Amino acid sequence: MKAVLITYNQSITEEVQLILDKLAIRGYSKWTGITGRGTSQGEQHDGTHTWPELNNAHITIVNDEKVSLILERLKDLNEEVEEQGLRAFVWNIEEMI
Repeated sequence: MKAVLITYNQSITEEVQLILDKLAIRGYSKWTGITGRGTSQGEQHDGTHTWPELNNAHITIVNDEKVSLILERLKDLNEEVEEQGLRAFVWNIEEMI
């Protein structure tokens, strides 16, 4: 099992959710209104007057074989909307209840 954490500009929430839905990934947790800035070229997303945008995040736990599909679809989306900002991170899940 793997955990996939997806962070992205809130403006592409529907597109991220659609990817999970099309891959039949039912279980996830979502955080909204997250602040932050990308590591290389990202602008601040702080929800302030100066930096008004915000980020959201999804985390889902999936079987190993789904990871490459998720990352491939997210990479395609990121290439379409590169200025918005999207990142995905994968961790091994040792145990869960």
